Amino acid sequence: MSSLEKLKQQRLIHLCIAITFFTSGLIINFVQLILTLTLKPINIWLFRKIMYYLCYSLYSQLIFISDWYSNSSIKVYMDADDLAKYGGKEHVLLIMNHSYEIDWLAGWMFTEKMGVLGNCKAYAKKVIAYIPVIGWCWKFAEFVFLERAYDKDREIISHQLKEVFAYPDPTWLLLNAEGTRFTPKKHEASLKFAQERGLPVLKHHLIPRTKGFTASLSSLRGRCPAIYDINLVFKNDAKNSPTISTLLNGKPVEPYMLVRRIPMEKVPENEEKATEWLHELFREKDKIIDSFHSTGSFFKTSAVKEVPYKIYSGRLCSLINFAVWAFISVSMVLYYLISSLLAQNWLGLSIAIGILTTFYLFMVKAINMSKISKASTYGADVKMGTN
Repeated sequence: MSSLEKLKQQRLIHLCIAITFFTSGLIINFVQLILTLTLKPINIWLFRKIMYYLCYSLYSQLIFISDWYSNSSIKVYMDADDLAKYGGKEHVLLIMNHSYEIDWLAGWMFTEKMGVLGNCKAYAKKVIAYIPVIGWCWKFAEFVFLERAYDKDREIISHQLKEVFAYPDPTWLLLNAEGTRFTPKKHEASLKFAQERGLPVLKHHLIPRTKGFTASLSSLRGRCPAIYDINLVFKNDAKNSPTISTLLNGKPVEPYMLVRRIPMEKVPENEEKATEWLHELFREKDKIIDSFHSTGSFFKTSAVKEVPYKIYSGRLCSLINFAVWAFISVSMVLYYLISSLLAQNWLGLSIAIGILTTFYLFMVKAINMSKISKASTYGADVKMGTN
């Protein structure tokens, strides 16, 4: 193990990353608040333009960890014509499998390369909006926060999608149709659920919850021209496991992604037929993932058209963004600690150390929250479940 590899595994380095992310995040949150109170009421177009860069500045710090700190790259398979004509140039609804601790980060790696990271949004639980830094950022950025009560959520979806897709630049909205991350235990519950309802049994996915999808369609039509079906896998025998801990220790991961563009007009307008369409999509997704794990190819046994791939490595802007924030954040902290020590300001020093400890614990907590074992219980939300 080289000296650089050992350095990346030191807790002090992880603390510096945490200081950078949370300090910059709070600064960004404060700017978002000021803009929400002052600029948004008088010029929402400009507000949303600026919000893109603020969100990018926060999210791309995590892209720095994947692309530069761990030297990871992503291999994306997508139709060359679709990529050239539409990639990063249109509003999109993303439907992605939810199987890994860092599948969200792999998705961000792709969106960052498409130039839309700052306008990435998602359906999320309302409670997340109250979490400092990332939750507050999402709240100001007009994410679709749901209460998990179908009647209320239909109204929220109808209103919020009109806001999301009114952005001046392409916006990508993620829908995790499975509702929670795949685990063996939840898969067992999903199999039982499918058998009881006469639904197709899936090997690599949970049965999709269709009501959130069908409730969105009327607001999507005429605003969002396409769905991107994203199939993400990591090799089962990969040298490094796809976890946040792996990345923070400077070890690369290898995500493979098949992206299929589906025009919105291909989705039936009838709710019952749209429900069946989503189930059929997940049957196809299951064959795609199974083909990869059994043959090493998305295409050999899935009957899906083979398309070329492109390997995306880090972009310089995420490196520069992190370096600037790291310099500002760490310098501020060191200046305050040294000044307090020289002035014998023991109270201020104690508070600063307490804040730093909190930042580190927040990072540890975030890692633990992202672990598969901490994911929510499958099928707990009946009202937003499948038909």
